[in-house]
Amino acid sequence: MAAAPAGAGDGASASSAAARAAVEEEARALLPAPSPDGYDEDDEDLEERAYEAAEKVIVCISDGPDPESELCSSSSGVAPPFSWRKLWLFTGPGFLMSIAFLDPGNLEGDLQAGAVAGDTLLWLLMWATSMGLLVQLLAARLGVATGRHLAELCRDEYPDWARRALWLMAEVAMVGADIQEVIGSAIAIKILSRGYLPLWAGVVITALDCFIFLSLENYGVRKLEAVFAILIATMAVSFAWMFADTKPNGKDLLIGILVPKLSSRTIRQAVGVVGCVIMPHNVFLHSALVQSRKIDQNKECQVREALRYYSIESTIALAVSFMINLFVTTVFAKGFYGSKEAGNIGLENAGQYLQEKFGGGFFPILYIWGIGLLAAGQSSTITGTYAGQFIMGGFLNLRLKKWLRALITRSFAIVPTIVVALFFDTSDSALDILNEWLNVLQSIQIPFALIPLITLVSKEQVMGVFKIGPNTQAVTWTVATLLITINGYLLMDFFSSEIRGPLSGSLLCVAVFIYASFVLYLILRGTELSEKIVKAIRNGFS
Repeated sequence: MAAAPAGAGDGASASSAAARAAVEEEARALLPAPSPDGYDEDDEDLEERAYEAAEKVIVCISDGPDPESELCSSSSGVAPPFSWRKLWLFTGPGFLMSIAFLDPGNLEGDLQAGAVAGDTLLWLLMWATSMGLLVQLLAARLGVATGRHLAELCRDEYPDWARRALWLMAEVAMVGADIQEVIGSAIAIKILSRGYLPLWAGVVITALDCFIFLSLENYGVRKLEAVFAILIATMAVSFAWMFADTKPNGKDLLIGILVPKLSSRTIRQAVGVVGCVIMPHNVFLHSALVQSRKIDQNKECQVREALRYYSIESTIALAVSFMINLFVTTVFAKGFYGSKEAGNIGLENAGQYLQEKFGGGFFPILYIWGIGLLAAGQSSTITGTYAGQFIMGGFLNLRLKKWLRALITRSFAIVPTIVVALFFDTSDSALDILNEWLNVLQSIQIPFALIPLITLVSKEQVMGVFKIGPNTQAVTWTVATLLITINGYLLMDFFSSEIRGPLSGSLLCVAVFIYASFVLYLILRGTELSEKIVKAIRNGFS
């Protein structure tokens, strides 16, 4: 008879153990998914994170008191029905990402394209924005599906030497973009102060107010996103006002969007339009921003739902950025296409040319341009600092306070920018030359963000069921090849006019060889062809 109570006790013990196991499993399910390269959950405190758990926005909607009830944690793999409220909760990262399409460098490309080519490149602007959307959707997919951003994944994917090279390239690209953004903001401050504040003073002001804006993140991610929404709205209103003031021809506008035209005279502007689409630091940024929402990577339905809402939000955000770029291009096409000033217009003198062409009106167009340019410069400067924090933290796994990372990142750009402002604040042509070199600097870096991104989203070990299929891979590699080829043309065109003498030519050839070798390494790494090449090299030395 004693055996019966013992059996009952064993059953109760087994039931209790099963209950504890179920509770532990549920707790583990709330933690970020482990990465396929051996990342251990116990090491979470040692890993750099884009956002801490307490900082993330809860996007689950429940009718009950618990926002994390079963209504939003279904494991069926089927996403819930579309909800406008959820779309609102997911709205933010895409608009922050879209600011890179509206930075002062892009605006200068727009105004030069409009002045030199008129409305004939609007179709290219639309398709270039579409290509940019594809790349940014891949970045969002990577961040949502893995719970880690591109810099973190590159740290684990590549050997130490390649990781450090990629980090250096990303930092150089970010600093180059930041110089353009800060200079653009400083030019706007100079315009709005009627020239009382020189360029270097505008740089210092931009550096300081960047920290003020970033401090809003301490009050929640949504507060910072609201500031960006205001800055984007300011750009939209300013440039739409200019568009309405100049009264462009609607028929020419429609033809420019729908009918592809390209001539040898406008090829350089066309290359500039496409080249401005992919900002290397923006790819790293978007893969991190999407992690600001609380998503459980272990639940397929939550990941699919997040990807759906992020895709909608990013598409809307880039549609808005396309319209703003279209406004700028069309205004300068209306005012300066075919004129003798067309080839001389740059970011600094654009406002003065607009004032001379279209006059004062109710509110002088010079100041409307200055307000829009200031909003573009301020917003892109803040996102540049944001991206720098993710890049540094991800590649180097630095566990630093956010204000300290922001200070280091800002110093990387502000110190050379002040030097640039003091040295180049002599003439409009000097700033135009600087802008050309900075565009080249960023063009060089594009493969080092694009290739790792496509490689990682194509790997099942990294993405699981969310890896992109063969058709999407073919499209993305085609787009990447097109972008790299176009930027290669820009580089060849630039260096052929700048490099003179046998010594400079020899150094350029060595640099091109090293550059091309690293790009090929990134493309072929992990493929059968690369393994055969390595084996052949080893056999050759043995």
